[in-house]
Amino acid sequence: MTVLVTGSAGFIGFHLSRRLLECGDPVIGVDNLNAYYDPALKAARLALLEGYEGYRHARLDLADREGMGALFAETRPTVVVNLAAQAGVRYSLEKPEAYVDANVVGFLNVLEGCRAVQPKHLVYASTSSVYGANGKLPFNVHDSATHPITLYAATKLANETMAHSYSHLFSIPATGFRFFTVYGPWGRPDMALFKFTDAILKGRPIDVYGEGKMQRDFTYVDDIVDGLMAAIARPAQIDPSWDPEKPDPATSGVAPWRILNLGASRRVELMRYIEVLEEKLGRKAELNLMPMQAGDVARTEADTEATRAALDYAPATSIEIGVGHFVDWYLNYYGHN
Repeated sequence: MTVLVTGSAGFIGFHLSRRLLECGDPVIGVDNLNAYYDPALKAARLALLEGYEGYRHARLDLADREGMGALFAETRPTVVVNLAAQAGVRYSLEKPEAYVDANVVGFLNVLEGCRAVQPKHLVYASTSSVYGANGKLPFNVHDSATHPITLYAATKLANETMAHSYSHLFSIPATGFRFFTVYGPWGRPDMALFKFTDAILKGRPIDVYGEGKMQRDFTYVDDIVDGLMAAIARPAQIDPSWDPEKPDPATSGVAPWRILNLGASRRVELMRYIEVLEEKLGRKAELNLMPMQAGDVARTEADTEATRAALDYAPATSIEIGVGHFVDWYLNYYGHN
């Protein structure tokens, strides 16, 4: 099985690529190593992947239609996993065009590549942010999610519907995963855990939005990779029970397509998350309590029953263990003591 992983030098893409390589599956990695955050961190991840005999890297922008078409034609992957995206909720308020280029145009090029080579399965990243203004918890894939409150979320919702159309028209099995607040070693510097750790170790106050009362379904990266690996081996199928008069938003009666949540299925208050980090670092944080930011929601929690049923998915990592692993990596990588 040859797997094409877009965003392979990114946080989740790196972890998935390494898992695949350790299982003996060749990986074609695609990443343009852009400067949205520290390119040196991406280069360090990439260097580890390039140590595996089965890894091949293509430094390519997903929005490069000709380049992506040529890569698919040459490599003809068995499975495609699209994890490349312009990430970040707040950055979408500053540079919306980056989200359309990477997340919409780029994803179209991935779909066109799949149309040409007909992989056994397309797996792609969506986000819990698509639930937007939904207030019913836990977030359930069988409930409607049509009110995103950021452009980032809107582009990922567009990915879901684009994938359905291609799945229907060209019989491409497609599984979209809504990720919930992923964290862990080699994480992104723009995410809260990384920023908090860096500030605490340097004696700076940390900005705590929502006055620390926000709740998130923090999900450890290995649990995310477990779900992706399980899905790769189980292509989506047409739902024989799908009713067009009462359409299920998570499955399809006309396409081998589905949407699944990947989360830990538990809400943790931001202040508890910070407390665990303080315990692992052995230092107290100076808190700068702030109001909610534009585009943020107060609470997230994944209903993963559909994921459990489809993939035998069972997230296993507590925040105490997961945050501890992140701190160990951070101290080792950056040399703090």
